[in-house]
Amino acid sequence: MKAKKIMKLALTAVMAVSVLVGCGNNSGNEDASNGTGQSTGNKDTELSGTVATDGSTSMEKVIGTLGEAFEQNHDGVTFTYNPTGSGSGIKAVQNGRCDIGLSSRNLKDEEKESGLKETVLAYDGIAIVVNKENPVSDLSVEKIADIYTGKIKNWKEVGGQDAEIVLIGREAGSGTRDGFESITGTEEKCEYRQELTSTGDVITTVSSNPNAIGYVSLAAVNNSVKAIKVDGVEATEDTVKDASYVIQRPFVLVTKEGAELSKVAQAFFDFAMSDDAVELISSAGVVSAN
Repeated sequence: MKAKKIMKLALTAVMAVSVLVGCGNNSGNEDASNGTGQSTGNKDTELSGTVATDGSTSMEKVIGTLGEAFEQNHDGVTFTYNPTGSGSGIKAVQNGRCDIGLSSRNLKDEEKESGLKETVLAYDGIAIVVNKENPVSDLSVEKIADIYTGKIKNWKEVGGQDAEIVLIGREAGSGTRDGFESITGTEEKCEYRQELTSTGDVITTVSSNPNAIGYVSLAAVNNSVKAIKVDGVEATEDTVKDASYVIQRPFVLVTKEGAELSKVAQAFFDFAMSDDAVELISSAGVVSAN
């Protein structure tokens, strides 16, 4: 009886170990979760280091989405984003202060000649936003240009209330400003009341002033402001994609021509430009260039 009891205990122990081993193997084979129950693919535990990006504040949503996904799939990777504006991001690459610069405009000829390279990640509409109380809902590109150059000074001239138009724009060096002014033909002609340093500041200012008008990345528009139609076309991902919404610009990844990125930075760059990133880019409200 004693021998049978010992044998029974031994078999029980062996079965328990087998169950534990089986659970461990299953865990190792399952895809990693992103915390929401959705699979993000097997994690790469070999890649490690930091990917440093710097530049356009308009690209915050799309670059944040891509950076978060990249980190989730690489345990040893840290992704950083410094929202300094397109001009500063371009200079950061030139000076070696970041791996990848972020610009919401194409590089200028002199920037390319200095050894910089642009890769278009996505296309973004520049939404024209007014206060939610403003009855104006549609303006032509010509009217928008006339407003920003001071030819039209009162909202009643374009179907609004009898009130002076308050012009809100971005600071010099902003990719959003460069895109807006180049498309509307208003370079160095805009009579800004305020020149703000971020997309969020423009939205906050317009939302708090019933007579203000501003321009921001389509991806950043929220329900605190109203995006108006331009020449009868609403600013949406679809109208940016088919080019019927004319006020749009590229989102660009900036690197040094002929210079190798670190292994981890190159891996992020390749991921951002891959088919795997298309849906993520779309979820951030912009149109993938892939």
